[in-house]
Amino acid sequence: MKHTILVNDMTCNHCVGTVRGALEDALQGAEVEIDLDSHKVSFEGDRAKGEAAIREAGYTPEAA
Repeated sequence: MKHTILVNDMTCNHCVGTVRGALEDALQGAEVEIDLDSHKVSFEGDRAKGEAAIREAGYTPEAA
């Protein structure tokens, strides 16, 4: 199942790389899509685990 969340405190390409890396580490093999302009992050797998990984990376996931 694919989940889409907002990460409004993701403001640059460095942030995108950090969020992507955190999700890829937490959800091995999951497809991750990030749109910096809209602050939308989409990923497959366990939503709670993905949100926890984003929080641990220093960002704030919110419902899209």
